[in-house]
Amino acid sequence: MSPLDDRPGEAQPPQRLVQARLAMVADQIAARGVRDARVLAAMREVPRHEFVPPAMRDQAYVDAPLPIGLGQTISQPYIVALMTELARPAATDTALEVGTGSGYQAAVLSRVVARVHSIELLEPLAASAAATLARLGYANVQVRRGDGYQGWPEQAPFDIILVTAAPEEVPPALIAQLKPGGRMVIPIGPVGSVQDLLLIEKDAAGRAARRSIIPVRFVPLVKGREG
Repeated sequence: MSPLDDRPGEAQPPQRLVQARLAMVADQIAARGVRDARVLAAMREVPRHEFVPPAMRDQAYVDAPLPIGLGQTISQPYIVALMTELARPAATDTALEVGTGSGYQAAVLSRVVARVHSIELLEPLAASAAATLARLGYANVQVRRGDGYQGWPEQAPFDIILVTAAPEEVPPALIAQLKPGGRMVIPIGPVGSVQDLLLIEKDAAGRAARRSIIPVRFVPLVKGREG
């Protein structure tokens, strides 16, 4: 399948959207330093316009977050690509995503790992994302409604954990569910302020080290009633 093609079974979008997607990757992502060829290929392949509200499709390939309802957003394309690259995905990896939202980050991640398990606290978003991912053929993504602070212990441990909403501190359950040698990318910081995007790596002995990457601004990671 060439970069101009979309997922099997998807009605072909207008050529302007295809060209906008390729320009997005060239001008907003590769030009800003993302180099992983598999990540760039995934960003060229995944149709972001399918993950935004229909009225916003013409804005799908601008380098900005967009509202998806219920106070949530789809992350800007550069941040999606950067977080995916920072996680150093391998084709055999199992990944956890915390904060499914629209399903876009899960779709991108699914192109570069073996399996993606994605948790969303808000039931309407979890259901909508699961339906979109199934419609577009992302069969290696599993979505469930749940409290991201608790992770997904039944599927742990994970090679990769990506967190797409910001807690004030790293949830201990997520550290516990990261494999030795695993990588977590997570924004940390107070609600309504600039946060710190961290890369957390667990060594073979289970010790976790963190490195600050860039300042970011994400919606808060909300605890479920059980959290």
